[in-house]
Amino acid sequence: MQIATGGSMLNFGYWSTKHKDPISAQKNLCSVFGDLSELSTAKNAIDVGSGLSAPSKLWRDIYPNLKLYDVNINFKQLCFLKNEKNIQFLNSTSTKLPFTNNSVDRVLALESAQHFKPLDDFIVESKRVLTSSGFLIMAVPITVGSSSLGKLGLLKFTWSSEHYSLNYLKDLLTNNGFKIIDEQLIGSDVYDPLADYYVENRKILSNNILEHYPGYMEKILYKSLLKMKKASQEKIIDYVLLKCILKN
Repeated sequence: MQIATGGSMLNFGYWSTKHKDPISAQKNLCSVFGDLSELSTAKNAIDVGSGLSAPSKLWRDIYPNLKLYDVNINFKQLCFLKNEKNIQFLNSTSTKLPFTNNSVDRVLALESAQHFKPLDDFIVESKRVLTSSGFLIMAVPITVGSSSLGKLGLLKFTWSSEHYSLNYLKDLLTNNGFKIIDEQLIGSDVYDPLADYYVENRKILSNNILEHYPGYMEKILYKSLLKMKKASQEKIIDYVLLKCILKN
């Protein structure tokens, strides 16, 4: 994504008639996620699996009074930005968050939770560090219903994360002390337009990718995007936004 777009965001984007290119769609997803998280009323927030910290930078600019803590196990990614106002960078794992009990207003996982292992440890840690009025907010690519690995086809190899189902994810949250107060399935505005954009602009995008990767890798990417769109349309995969509060 970074090579193809020339930007520093790594998410799939939330596409619309007003957001027709990757960078615009990625920023839109961050903005929608920030609104869902009610960052305007938060004093502090942890961005877990913060990538290259572009989302945090966007949130910091929208919410100048918000203190952000970017947690990333990948030290190289964490060093992409330095000395950013109101953003502190922490090299740590998602399953052992370096914060005291009941100390943060928001735990954010924007297209990162599918990489956390074990995921339930992250959820338990989120419960520990959140204040009683805090939110855990997640944006996660998911499988739907009883979708088997066989139905994923090529994606079972190129989807470089865990393949969590929506039911599994919701059960994990509720069994670990959270109540889901908002659930939005947005896969048709994520996967389908992303695949269409790549197909329509393949010549230009593949030239950028081929500067860094061999030709067969681009062909695998192309076929994966086509399969991703098909799986989305067949409701084998989706993309969920979840907003959770602590149970009383």
